[in-house]
Amino acid sequence: MRIGVVFPQTEIGAFGAGAVRAYAQHVEGLGYAHLLAYDHVVGADPAVHAGWNSPYDLHNTFHEPLVLFGYLAAVTSTLELVTGVVILPQRQTVLVAKQAAEVDLLSGGRLRLGVGLGWNAVEYEALGEDFSTRGKRCDEQVELMRKLWTDASVSYRGTYHQLTGAGLAPLPIQQPIPVWFGASSPRAFRRAGRLGDGWFPMVGPGRKLEAARQLVEQAATEAGRDPARLGMQGQVSWNGNDDDLAAGIRSWAQAGASHVAVNTMDAGLATVEQHLDALTRAAAIAREFAD
Repeated sequence: MRIGVVFPQTEIGAFGAGAVRAYAQHVEGLGYAHLLAYDHVVGADPAVHAGWNSPYDLHNTFHEPLVLFGYLAAVTSTLELVTGVVILPQRQTVLVAKQAAEVDLLSGGRLRLGVGLGWNAVEYEALGEDFSTRGKRCDEQVELMRKLWTDASVSYRGTYHQLTGAGLAPLPIQQPIPVWFGASSPRAFRRAGRLGDGWFPMVGPGRKLEAARQLVEQAATEAGRDPARLGMQGQVSWNGNDDDLAAGIRSWAQAGASHVAVNTMDAGLATVEQHLDALTRAAAIAREFAD
C-alpha cells in the first residue's frame, strides 16, 4: 500500500510559498508517496446565503491545485501529486486537459488527476457552469481529456463538447494521465468503475465500503474492464493517538486499498511545524504498512 498525506489547505494555505515548499519537501523526505490537495475555486458567503451549513465557505483557504502542483513539481522529485478532487464539470474541459498535461510534464509524470462532481451550486454559478448537468458532462469530459492526452489531433462531437482538428502540445508524459473519481453515491460508484483508473470512496472500511466496491467492480466488468486493475485510496485522520492511526491504516489495508492518505486537518494543529511533527510520528507507523 502506498501511503501519502493530505495537504492541510485550510490550516496552512495562507502561509505562502515558503511554507508550502517546506511542507512538501519535508513529507517527501519522510518517505511519503503522494500529496493530495482538495479543490475549491471560490467559497460562499454565509451572510448572503441564508442557512449555509456546508463544510467550507469564503473564509477557508484553498490553493488552486493545478497551479500549486506546477510549483511543487519544481521543488519535489518523488511525490506523486494528486487532486482529491478537482470539481471537473465546473471547469472548461480542454483547459483542464492542458493544465494537467503541463503539470504531468513538469513533474516527470507524477500527476494523478482525481475528479468529482462537487456539491457547491454557488461555485458552479460563479464559474458559469450548469450544476444540474454535471454528471453527464463529467462522463464526456473524461473521454475527451483522454483523447487530448494521447492523440496529436482530435475531432470530437458530443452532447456538450465539439472539437475539430485540435490538439495539445506538448502532450503529457503519462498517456493518458490516470483519472480517479471521488465517489459517495451509487451513481458515482458506477461511474468510477465504468471510467476510472481508481476511486476515492467517501465511506470507511466496513459494510458500506463493501457494498460500494461491489457497484464499482460490477460497473467495471459490464464496461469490459478488469476490476482488479482499479486503485482505491482511503484516508485516515490524525488525532494524536498512534494506536488509532495504526488501526485506521490497518483497516484500509485489510479492505484492499492500494493507497492511503494521512489527514492532519481538524486536529488542532496551528502551524506548519505542528503538522510536520504529527506526520513525522505518523511516518514511523506507516512504514509497517507501506510498499
